[in-house]
Amino acid sequence: MTEARTPTVLLSEAEVARRVESLAKAIAPQIDDETVAVCLLTGGLWFASDLTRALARAGRFVRFDALWLASYGDERASLGRCEVRADLQRPLAGRTALVIDDVIDTGLSLSEAHRLVKDAGAKRVLTAVFATKPWPTPRAITPDFVAWEAPARFLVGYGMDAAGALRGLPYIGALD
Repeated sequence: MTEARTPTVLLSEAEVARRVESLAKAIAPQIDDETVAVCLLTGGLWFASDLTRALARAGRFVRFDALWLASYGDERASLGRCEVRADLQRPLAGRTALVIDDVIDTGLSLSEAHRLVKDAGAKRVLTAVFATKPWPTPRAITPDFVAWEAPARFLVGYGMDAAGALRGLPYIGALD
């Protein structure tokens, strides 16, 4: 593992689960069962899994797709560009799409995903992130749904990583 230290816990596993349930209750009235949940890989996988199950408990049975974008590689800072590594598989024409990601930093990935989903024919694109971090300049996109206003720290766990490690932690921690 790249980082030898144990992360400082910022949000416990129970608090993560509580926030996901709360967010699903806010999203459910805004979507229908024809909505396609678009998970941004790789980091969004944990949140998307939990959120789509929470939406089902709230009575919304969305379809699922994924979009693999890369803007960080194994670095701690954005590379400043977004690479599409795997495109959408499910038709979006005329449907609402809910783009789901773990965290918004620069907004580059979420903004690019929004554009790609809209270009694929979605009639409406909503965005949901688990965490939003403070950013010094305006972002190109503001998420429609946010579960947690995170501090300006290096986050790991629940999909967020340090050079590919620590994504699978069931809580959110900091490595700074």
